[in-house]
Amino acid sequence: MFFYFIPILIIFFDQMTKWMVMDKLPLPIQVTSFFNIILAMNKGVSFSMFSSEHAWMPWVLTGVGSLITLFIAFWFFKEKKDVIKFALALVLGGAIGNIIDRIRFGAVVDFLDFHAFGYHWPAFNIADMMICFGVFIIVLEALFSKEKEE
Repeated sequence: MFFYFIPILIIFFDQMTKWMVMDKLPLPIQVTSFFNIILAMNKGVSFSMFSSEHAWMPWVLTGVGSLITLFIAFWFFKEKKDVIKFALALVLGGAIGNIIDRIRFGAVVDFLDFHAFGYHWPAFNIADMMICFGVFIIVLEALFSKEKEE
């Protein structure tokens, strides 16, 4: 039952941090020499790929993201292994957090900005981190699981 609260907590924390960045913080904020808090509206997908000025693009990305999220939700409710259920809960919470942004703003709110040694990582958010952590756990489980498929 614990796993069902994880997406809700992630959505809450993700939306709360985005609200703070958009409405409460004086931006940009240089936190360290390699980390800033900024406001970046990502109209594309990961790393701003498929970013377009076409008015229909946010709706296409929202629709595709919603279909993928429905598949993940179906998998989540059917999954028996706790480690996979936990990972899917992370992905689900992150995906829904970003879908909320696309519906509200036509773009995903990104604000974590890392850079070092002349390299600049694309800005991201809490939802993106949860999706990455969840996928990472699923991949590790697939690679190192001792269970044999029959």
